[in-house]
Order: sequence, then C-alpha cells, then structure tokens
Amino acid sequence: MLKQRIITALVLLALLGPALFHPDALWTALAGLVLVSTAAWEWGRLNNLSRYPALWMAVGCAGFCILVWHLELFFYFERTFWLLWGAVWVLLGGYLLAGGVSRWSNASLFGRRFFGAVALCATWLAMMAAKMLSLDFLISVLLLVWMADIAAYFSGKAWGRHKLAPDISPGKTWEGVAGALAGVTVLAIGWLQTSDYFALGSQSIFNRLYAHGPVIFTGGLFLLVTMRIVGDLIESMVKRSAGAKDSSQLLPGHGGVLDRIDALLPTLPLAVMLALI
Repeated sequence: MLKQRIITALVLLALLGPALFHPDALWTALAGLVLVSTAAWEWGRLNNLSRYPALWMAVGCAGFCILVWHLELFFYFERTFWLLWGAVWVLLGGYLLAGGVSRWSNASLFGRRFFGAVALCATWLAMMAAKMLSLDFLISVLLLVWMADIAAYFSGKAWGRHKLAPDISPGKTWEGVAGALAGVTVLAIGWLQTSDYFALGSQSIFNRLYAHGPVIFTGGLFLLVTMRIVGDLIESMVKRSAGAKDSSQLLPGHGGVLDRIDALLPTLPLAVMLALI
C-alpha cells in the first residue's frame, strides 16, 4: 500500500508540478480547477447526490473559478474576505468536530452541500491568492501541509497510543499531532536558515510569520497545523456519515482527490489570511 501511495504521489507531482511552477498563473488556475471540481463531485456523492447532480455540483464549482478568472474578480476577495472566511473555518470547524459524526449527519443536506461547494471554491481562490503573493509562498504552504501529513503518519505509526478523535477517525493519535508539529517546526526553521544563509529574500509563509516576531511565528505555525488536522477530521466525519472509506477510487492508494486536498481546505485560506494581517 505504501509503495502504491508513493507511486501515485510521484505521478501527481509530475503532472501538477509544472503547472504550479509555471510563471503564467493560468496553469495554476487550471490545475486547481481540475482538483476542486473533481473534489466537488466527490463531496456531492458523499452527501447523498446521485451521479449526475454531483456532476452538476462539480460544473458549478468549475464555472465559478472560470468566471472569477475571466472577469478578473480577484479584487473582491481581499483582506476582509480572508479574515471572515478564516473565522468561519475556525468557529464552524470547532462546532462540527465538537458534535461529531451525528452533528454532521443531522445537518440539512443543502447546508452540507453548500458548505462543501463554498469551501472548495474558496480553496481555489486561496491557491490563486497564494500564487499571486509569490511562488515560494504557495510552495511553502503546500510543503507545510505535506510535512505535517508525513510526520503525523510516521510518528503515529511508531508511537501512537492515545486516540485523537476515535469516533471520527480511529487511526489518528495525539502522538501523530505532536509529530506533525515537530516536523513543521523543523521545516520552518530549516527554510528560514536556508533563505537567510543564501540571502534569498524568501516571501514564504515561514518568513512572513517570523517577520512579526517569534510569538506570531510559533502561534501561526500552531494554527496552521491545527487547522490542517481539522480539515482532515472534517472530511473523515463526512465519509463516516456516508459510510465510505474513501471519497472515491480515482487515485490508487490514496482514495479520491478530496482525500488528498482535505487538509488544504482550511489551511490555504488561513495561510493567506495570516499573510495579509
């Protein structure tokens, strides 16, 4: 299973990497559109939409992204929007997780579908905002999420004893959370040291946070890692409510696209919010 996961991840990187690194933001927009619209289809299927209505949900998300790009509406989504959306994620995420799977299952189907569509469209907007801030800002946020994922997986596998949210995701442990925080801290310090040593003038999320001092730096990293876990747990809650193991079977060894980008749903918008404070 691990070998299959690694192979699929390398194929995805080979396909998405050129789009992310291309100087023309259009390619990043297109890559993000494919991911978000596919995840929207999966979200619809997990929330009681049949195949074709779920497809229309995907088309709606894709249409929103295309409209924003074509009409250059990004100026509507600036500091105030990200502050509000960040607050929504923190408050709503905490509310949903406090109630567990039953709270999600008892929520209206329209509300569940609407939240997913908005969250996915906002993630695309955040990806574009991050790319416009700078390439290394976008890459640093993605690396933060991936490092947290990898560190949590291996530390949880090696030392995991105390369950984090057994009713939502039995495999996640507090030891995994500690590993994620440690891994991201090492990554952040390494990035800062490297950019300082080579005088790279980096505009990464790590440099932007550290520019406000060690307290903001530490608190910002803690918030982002925490919200990465929240995004992961909420998707697990959605799947458990639907009685599904994965969001789909599109990615061998990984499940679906939503399984791969769930942690980005809160993390990317909050990273943009922190960069604009």
